[in-house]
Amino acid sequence: MTAKPVGRPVVAAFDFDGTITRRDTLVPFLVRAFGRPHVIATFAALAGTGLGYVLRRVSIDEFKLRVLRRIVAGVPAERLRVLGEAHARTVRRWLRVDAVERIEWHRERGHRLVLVSSTLDLYLAVVAADLGFDDLLSTRLAIERGADGVDRFTGQLEGADCTGAEKVRRLQALVGDLRDVELHAYGDSAGDRELLAAADHAHFRPFRS
Repeated sequence: MTAKPVGRPVVAAFDFDGTITRRDTLVPFLVRAFGRPHVIATFAALAGTGLGYVLRRVSIDEFKLRVLRRIVAGVPAERLRVLGEAHARTVRRWLRVDAVERIEWHRERGHRLVLVSSTLDLYLAVVAADLGFDDLLSTRLAIERGADGVDRFTGQLEGADCTGAEKVRRLQALVGDLRDVELHAYGDSAGDRELLAAADHAHFRPFRS
């Protein structure tokens, strides 16, 4: 086994929903953007997929992707960007105090702060900047310019969903070989398993009493 170098730079990688926040943030954003009846109808149309999730045959991330494909296709990108900025203000009320304090603890020590989340950058970019993160790695919606010159979401993703092994892959692409850094990882779900396994210091649900 190759020895890890001494005095490595420290990287603190945080998941978002459920780790830094007290609740999911994506569904409330969809309700803000499309209205509760439309969101409920979309979930109902995907009832089979939802049942698959309950029976553990479909992951929560696959269910999320199917919802996004159905609900955002054709929507002007600028409309959701504006709503994302508004939603970021709401999300601030859902932050865990202990998590924010831990982020500040890392920042005071000069550690590199990376937010690694499967939620959407539409509002997460604003929250990440407010919290002082150096980098954001998140799920992004693909955009296509129409014949009318308007950018619209296609319903697909730009790249892969930022969950599971993809979190580790993106972090490595950002900071290089993880053996060359001292990694703190914070997560709360199965989607963080690979990231926590790659860390020198793995923190699973650390901000829950």
